Amino acid sequence: MKNLIILFLMLTSFSSFSQKNQEEIVKSNKEYRSELNAQYKDSLYSPLKKEAREKFTAFPFYDIDTNYYVVATIEQSKTSKMFRMKTSTDRKPKYRVFGTVTFTIKDTVYKLNVYQNLGLLKNPEYEDYLFLPFNDYTNGNETYGGGRYLDVRIPKGNTMVLDFNKAYNPYCAYTYGYSCPVPPRGNSLETEINAGIKFEEIED
Repeated sequence: MKNLIILFLMLTSFSSFSQKNQEEIVKSNKEYRSELNAQYKDSLYSPLKKEAREKFTAFPFYDIDTNYYVVATIEQSKTSKMFRMKTSTDRKPKYRVFGTVTFTIKDTVYKLNVYQNLGLLKNPEYEDYLFLPFNDYTNGNETYGGGRYLDVRIPKGNTMVLDFNKAYNPYCAYTYGYSCPVPPRGNSLETEINAGIKFEEIED
């Protein structure tokens, strides 16, 4: 019965999404890409060193594809405990599994965990922030080998939008010295996510 309810919610959400103006999705992603490029060019916010920042022009992206804009159902965890997430350094920040999202991409159902950074809970700007790190079959080929990230917010209901067109790389992909979360075991998609940011090295 539980699985039937989830399937019903997913089908209902998909039907609702089919009526969305796809031009708005494309516009939102173009603005996001412009902002991300601007951030990496800005000396105040860029993780890049001066030499690399001066050479940087824009990131390579996949074409915007609304098949990767999905409405997921979220089942919040009731028993999740704090754990220390592995990073690219010895640092292990405190997280907990907030819940599990279930979604469909090209007729196949997938599940991923979404995480809550316990260190951000006291910051009003991030108290509803959720973190979705993931791996997929493009890693190490067209995308960064260490996986990619999505940022989402706690929804008011039991559905949320996951726009993989906005998947981005950790700072570690471009600059040494940062401590970046590694997607936990189990947060791997057995498919290619041909959406979001690609990877190419930015030379100093």
